[in-house]
Amino acid sequence: MRVSAAVLETPGEPFTLRDVELHKPRPDEVLVRVTAVGVCGTDLEFATFFGTPAVLGHEGAGVVEEVGDRVTTVAPGDHVAMTFNSCGGCRPCLSGSPAYCLSFDAVNFTGRRPDGSSAVSLDGTEINAHFLGQSSFASHVVAPARAVVPIGKETDLAVAGPFGCGFQTGAGGVLNVLRPAPGSSLAIFGAGAVGVAALLAGVLSGCSTIAVVDVNPARLDTARTLGATHLVTGGATGAEELRSIAPDGFDHAIDTTGRADVLRTAVETLAPLGTCGVIGVGPSEEMSFDWRSVLNGRTITGIIAGGAMPQVFLPELLKLHAAGRFPVDGLITRFPFERINEAAEAARRGTVGKAVLTFD
Repeated sequence: MRVSAAVLETPGEPFTLRDVELHKPRPDEVLVRVTAVGVCGTDLEFATFFGTPAVLGHEGAGVVEEVGDRVTTVAPGDHVAMTFNSCGGCRPCLSGSPAYCLSFDAVNFTGRRPDGSSAVSLDGTEINAHFLGQSSFASHVVAPARAVVPIGKETDLAVAGPFGCGFQTGAGGVLNVLRPAPGSSLAIFGAGAVGVAALLAGVLSGCSTIAVVDVNPARLDTARTLGATHLVTGGATGAEELRSIAPDGFDHAIDTTGRADVLRTAVETLAPLGTCGVIGVGPSEEMSFDWRSVLNGRTITGIIAGGAMPQVFLPELLKLHAAGRFPVDGLITRFPFERINEAAEAARRGTVGKAVLTFD
């Protein structure tokens, strides 16, 4: 079938709206009509080097139109959010940790199915797609059933899309991985969508001190309204201010920036036996620490997709949202799909909390 997609034709260049051919779903796949898709920092990062031509996008939500004959988890007409793919057969997958699937890179970042094929063709030639299980910068998606999560039809799909990555990642990093005890302290570095989701999870966990660090005053103002107890402007004086907030160090920290200098500060602000979760994909390829920073029992742990089992975690997080306990609606700025490059630039500059593309 012919569908509309935002094709990345050259790394680092704007997306181009093209008509592409989307092949029928295979027995273990699902055809989804996309109604909304979030723009994530990971999309912007991969757009600078991903093999082209390609279709990116991985915070999609929509309505199931067709399922393969082996799919039992969803049916046509179901409303769904989409998330990352996993193999389903390795030890992490079988133990309930698909975010750490041994084939995670192969099934999410190659642009192809495991057999090397693609469901998307442009001018008669298959192109890279299947990005993080979906490539949802398109009006329709063929996704593996493992990457599709059924949600209630009462849920606003434009809000649900970012739950598949950004909101799941930040909230899950706190609720599933750090698991702070009530009354504990938490420092969050970066107040974008992921950082705000981590902040809301800290509030849900009963943290008594939640310090949010960012260089963007508007983002800090948003963090204040959503429950941050302390706001810190990043920079040379940030570490000193954090020490004044928690003289003995923070119990937990989350870095969403992917910057080595910020991550080092995050680790150095921990209390003995404190834990820092590394979430951000950003400009730094390496991290380094003074050995004294970790010798006193501090832990540094990587976190993918909030360490979540999406089929369990996303519906629970959406229930919290429906109850008003995970209020992310104010972060979202909607853009028509054809304004994808405007949305991407707004996300890149941090002038919106979460850009979401919508389809008529």
